[in-house]
Amino acid sequence: MVLKDRVAIVTGGSSGIGRGVALAFAGEGARVVVADVQEAPKRGKYYEVDVTTPAVEEVEKLGSKGMFLKTDVADEADVRRMVERTVERFGGIDILVNNAGIHVPGDTQTLSVSEWDRVVGINLRGIFLGMKFAIPHLTKSQAGRIINIASVHAFGGGGGPVYAPTKAGVVNLTRDVALEVGASGVTVNAICPGYIETAAQDYLTREQIEDARERMPLPRFGLPRDIGRAAVFLASDDAEWITGVALPVDGGWLAPL
Repeated sequence: MVLKDRVAIVTGGSSGIGRGVALAFAGEGARVVVADVQEAPKRGKYYEVDVTTPAVEEVEKLGSKGMFLKTDVADEADVRRMVERTVERFGGIDILVNNAGIHVPGDTQTLSVSEWDRVVGINLRGIFLGMKFAIPHLTKSQAGRIINIASVHAFGGGGGPVYAPTKAGVVNLTRDVALEVGASGVTVNAICPGYIETAAQDYLTREQIEDARERMPLPRFGLPRDIGRAAVFLASDDAEWITGVALPVDGGWLAPL
């Protein structure tokens, strides 16, 4: 168990990629705080249609300790409370996974200003807040790790005028904070998922899904556990000399570009 007894916070951990990361961590012995706006997992029309049990329940089935904290990552007081409650319960923080994020379809003419602000608030401000309040505790850890979930859309257009810019911002924010905390031994890295089978894909049509499948170099879409295994590696001692990187986990999606 490469993460035995380490304390991890996973935002957006009730469903999708965050749930996959939380369960992967628990399977490696970590104590996991699932922070999300709701404890019940989201159920999609294409994927995760049968997911019903809360992530913390699955964490505990794996023999690890877990805790759910209702958290809006765009809210400063909520994020501060998330960190404080984690430290109160487990005595510190070793790993922060900033996973919470949303996508709102639209272009510059159909996307409202309030929708723009909401996506930026969750996808970018939320990551800043998580790091701001967790870093004082991570620097006390012998293995402090920050893992930010970005996207392959960080590397080019596509996904709309707010999603791609926020994910590009996550990559650059990751690099900047890696420089800030490097001397303390804390590593800061980003994972850039490609197409992952989660309820977040509900906005797509079946035709768009098939088009994406034809583009995929490997013969399947990604699963939340694929991101979970990458996160385990970056959180482990094996990655202690890796920081400031943006790792695509995309089935080869970016390879033709």
